[in-house]
Amino acid sequence: MGYSNDLRVRVIRVVEGGAAARAAARQFVIGDATAIRWTKRWRETGSFEAKSTKGKSRSPLKKHEEWLLALVKQEPDLTLEEIQRRLLEQCEQKAGIGSVWRFFDRHGISFKKKPASGGAGSA
Repeated sequence: MGYSNDLRVRVIRVVEGGAAARAAARQFVIGDATAIRWTKRWRETGSFEAKSTKGKSRSPLKKHEEWLLALVKQEPDLTLEEIQRRLLEQCEQKAGIGSVWRFFDRHGISFKKKPASGGAGSA
């Protein structure tokens, strides 16, 4: 959750009133870099509102989207670990299991645990 616009305005007003951005940060108990960034953006654009993150994917797997979707279509029984390994081997893309899972979750694809195969039966 981002900071409120009210807080952003108060920080900017203090800085515009002559205080250093770091001093304003301490006054409002926020990070120095945050106050500096807000002030810089205010001076450059006149905006104090948070930047929109809608429609922006930060996933490094986005560039392999077609390949990944085709892979699970061809081989639907792959595990997340197998997909992770193939990403590294064939696309030279490192990815954690969680990242792989989130990618497929965003596309409505789930992976079911495979049942244990042939173990010792009951006597």
